Parts: sequence; structure tokens; C-alpha cells
Amino acid sequence: MSVTLLVIIGLIVTLLLHFAGVYTKSVRIVWIAILFLWAVAIGTFTNEIKPEGYKEIKAMQGKYAETDALIKKAGEEVSFYELMQIKRNFLKNKRQEESQ
Repeated sequence: MSVTLLVIIGLIVTLLLHFAGVYTKSVRIVWIAILFLWAVAIGTFTNEIKPEGYKEIKAMQGKYAETDALIKKAGEEVSFYELMQIKRNFLKNKRQEESQ
């Protein structure tokens, strides 16, 4: 799932919550909840992964050049979003290799 799709889903949910707040006449509370939800979502994507994630990266390393480039680009501290990109690239390359 791409970041663009996730942002679009987030914006749609934001609009739905906003209109629910207008309907229930509680716009201020709804917008506080919306800001909280966005902060949690952004925080989750930018947090560093757990040690088990580094073990997964180590297992994927050295098999495909594109995946290795993403791992090198991520650096020492890998975020959750970077891990998802690395996994997606690894699985894409693995499927291509299996189909040949």
C-alpha cells in the first residue's frame, strides 16, 4: 500500500469525522480527535522498528541489489515505513525470480 493511498484514506476519514462533528454540533471535540489520530499515525510510521525487524532485514540482505540499496539508504535506524518499503521490494523481486 503506498503512502499516497494511505494519505487519501486519512483525508476521507478526516472529512467524514468533520461532517459527523458538524452534524452532532461537536466540531471542536472532533477536530481534537482528528489531530490526535493524525499524530498517532505519523508517529507510528516514523518510529524506529523493534529488534526483530532488524533480524528480518538481515535475512533479506544480500539477495537482491534493489533491496540492498534500500537497506543502505535506510541507514542505522530504520523506521517502520522504511521496513515496509524494504519488505515490499524484497517480495516483488522474489516473485519475479520465482516466475522466471
